[in-house]
Amino acid sequence: MDLFEIRGGTLDVIAEEAEHQDLSRDSTIMADREARPPRGVSTFQRFSVGTNESLHFEPCEDSLPSPTPPEDELDDDNVFREGETEGEIVTVRNRLQGKVAEMENFAGHLEEIFLTVEENFGRQEQHLEQHYNDVLLTLSQRYDERAAGLEEEKKGKLEALYKQLLACGRAMDASKELIETAQKVYRSQDKRLFLKAVMPTIKRIEDFAKEEVELTLSTSLEFNTPLSDMSDVKTMMDSINVVPAPSAPVINPQMPNSASQTSLRVCWSLFSDDTVEYYELYYRPVLEDTPADSSCAPPVSKVKVKETHCTVADLLPNAQYELWVTATNTTGISPASEKALYMTVPSPPVIKQRECTSCPEAALIRWESGNTNPVDSYTVELSEMGTDGTENAITESIVAVPTCQCVIQLQTGRRYLISVRAVNIGGPSDRSEVITVSTTGTLFYLLEETAHSCLSISEDGFTIFYGDEELPISAMALDDNNTFSRCVAVLGDLIPVRGRHYWEVEVDDGTEFRIGVASEDTERNSYLGANNTSWCMRHILTPSRHKFEFLHGGCSPDLRITVNPVRIGVALDYERGTLSFFNVDLEQHLHTFHCNFPNDVQPCFGLDNPGALTVHNGIEAPEYAFT
Repeated sequence: MDLFEIRGGTLDVIAEEAEHQDLSRDSTIMADREARPPRGVSTFQRFSVGTNESLHFEPCEDSLPSPTPPEDELDDDNVFREGETEGEIVTVRNRLQGKVAEMENFAGHLEEIFLTVEENFGRQEQHLEQHYNDVLLTLSQRYDERAAGLEEEKKGKLEALYKQLLACGRAMDASKELIETAQKVYRSQDKRLFLKAVMPTIKRIEDFAKEEVELTLSTSLEFNTPLSDMSDVKTMMDSINVVPAPSAPVINPQMPNSASQTSLRVCWSLFSDDTVEYYELYYRPVLEDTPADSSCAPPVSKVKVKETHCTVADLLPNAQYELWVTATNTTGISPASEKALYMTVPSPPVIKQRECTSCPEAALIRWESGNTNPVDSYTVELSEMGTDGTENAITESIVAVPTCQCVIQLQTGRRYLISVRAVNIGGPSDRSEVITVSTTGTLFYLLEETAHSCLSISEDGFTIFYGDEELPISAMALDDNNTFSRCVAVLGDLIPVRGRHYWEVEVDDGTEFRIGVASEDTERNSYLGANNTSWCMRHILTPSRHKFEFLHGGCSPDLRITVNPVRIGVALDYERGTLSFFNVDLEQHLHTFHCNFPNDVQPCFGLDNPGALTVHNGIEAPEYAFT
């Protein structure tokens, strides 16, 4: 129960709550007190507390106050005083606990302030040390400048005095020489010699007397000692108590896919909590053929921004740019960050359609980079065309192609749309022009760089011509290791897919030709079929008949063909190791070479007399070609 004390007509709370044990003990005491019979002493029956009134006690009616309290009443008073003391102790303890908690909070706050002061002191110490070093560096530079100026002035004065000294020496030597000459003439005993030499000597003396000799110092002996301008040092000293200039920003490395063909997104950061009003981003292209310290270096461009990122536009595609950034506040400009290299996205590659080949199982795509700077890799994208000529929505990608060509595995009898993208750190380029590739049959073009000088190739790349002009003697010489020099021939480019390939050749009756396949390393100064790296069918015109030979290593089986073929089919089967020839019009088998081709081979075509030959490829192989 609550204990109260009357002091000056007011009620003071001695304790608000007692502990459980104290409450239990108080309850026991009060129960005993209520159980005892009255002994003529008024006991506390009830009490009330008004808002503005004192504590009122109502005594029992059947008892009167005794002048001398009995022994039991004294025990009750002792018990009351003991409970009051324990309540005060609890109150003091609670107050002490509150004070301890307040002191702990205050100590934690002091610790935070201590750490903050220490951190601020460290920053201020670094700032002061930096300013001190800057002032010393400035004074040292001023000293070096003044010392260098005095050294130059001293050097100039000494040179002037030395020149004047040399002039005086020359004048003295000339005067001495004239005096000696005059004395010699004066002492001469021969009057004739005297009269002859006296006049020239007098003339020389008169001329020397007319020359003025500078006898005053040509330079002042005093040194120019102008007062040093220390205003910037004073400014640096005054700036110690202001906000320090920002530290150098840190420009981030380029993130993947952060560029376009003409723009770059650049980001940077700060190491400390510097106050910055704005940033200035500097950039310029990096040219490989221009030294960094050259006066012909490209101009530097600048962009002013408030954020720690910026997008730079109007740039060159696939170009390397050098970038750096500075931070500025009211005190000054920070040192420049370290320079970083960024790359814009490359230009789209250019597919070389005349050098692309295909077959029923695959296609070889070749392209040019289209960029002066190298790229990291290429991505080939392909989508299948439907029977109605529409493009399939699903696009497949072949990524991380390191070179400018790629072999793609395809399905037979389909049409594909193929494009290429160039990729660098900035991201992928736009896709190149799309080409259509069909896998109906084997498609290849003739390689002009292998053609004999007397051959001409049509614009579509499938017909070769051999004119009526005689073969020049110079054409017989081996001018190029890749060009046929003896046999008037040309190679076709066949993709390196070891499957089945078929094409047809159309010729005239009066044309002598050689058609077949040859290894890439076949000798260019020999005839097709005359070596072990080529297999071909040869047509020869004789006065009596058409003669056909199937040559390999210069040897041919004894075969006679009664019907002269005009359209010849060539079937190459890598798996079976066969090369077969057919008369397409009659579907007639002519001959088959059996050879396990160790390397990839290329179609070859030659003309032994003036005429023309047309290649038909990209067509479906007939059923009899590989039976």
